[in-house]
Amino acid sequence: MGKIIAISNQKGGVGKTTTAINLSSGLAQMNKKVLLVDFDSQGNASQGLLAITKQGQPTIYSVLLEDYPIEDAIVHKEAPNIDILPSSISLAGADLEMDKMEAGKEELLKRQLMKVRDQYDYIIIDCPPSLGLLNTNALTAADSVLIPVQCEYYALEGVTQLLLTIRLVQQLYNSHLKIEGILLTMFDIRTKLSVEVSQDVRQNFGKQVYQNSIPRNVKLSEAPSRGLSIFEYDITCNGAKAYAGLTQEFLKRNGGN
Repeated sequence: MGKIIAISNQKGGVGKTTTAINLSSGLAQMNKKVLLVDFDSQGNASQGLLAITKQGQPTIYSVLLEDYPIEDAIVHKEAPNIDILPSSISLAGADLEMDKMEAGKEELLKRQLMKVRDQYDYIIIDCPPSLGLLNTNALTAADSVLIPVQCEYYALEGVTQLLLTIRLVQQLYNSHLKIEGILLTMFDIRTKLSVEVSQDVRQNFGKQVYQNSIPRNVKLSEAPSRGLSIFEYDITCNGAKAYAGLTQEFLKRNGGN
């Protein structure tokens, strides 16, 4: 059965979606079968890969709260060669609708992903920048959490708050949840701040921090506007090299599988 990884940090703008798209694409390039779940109502992963093609298209909201078959909501892409469960603005009200449910509201996503889990090597969940019920659903469904950390002030505060949430989910809903790794993003070796934050995070979290970090790179910002991952957009740029390195390190940590 496929491994489910939630990419999460309640802080916005730390590179969650960029990492979800490009790690998924990197794994696909290594001949892994990947499902990318866009679990953010902003739908940036869906938009960045042109997964929403028509009005009224079924999305993750349709699957969770309208009992739409998950297999029929999944979009198959060729560039990159991954499957996507898209999102839309409808998901913005899902927290309130879930909250009205009496039981099992934390396991809605888990129950749906179990229906297709054996079809994939990896299922990557792009989480929303919050700590509400959507994020709890993602962490309850996941085997592990990958935490992107932007190299700026208050980076450790965001990680600390997320780790508290992870421990709570472990206690209440998912005792097997583990930390997949911590990824430094928007790293600029020319700035003292980036170097200091990198050293601080590595000192606090040791081997949990990936050796590969993601640099500030304009190509990474441009690629979604073309509906492409960085590997299809410009495989020679520093951003592509960084995500290729991350993919290799990720697979090595997972036994090369």
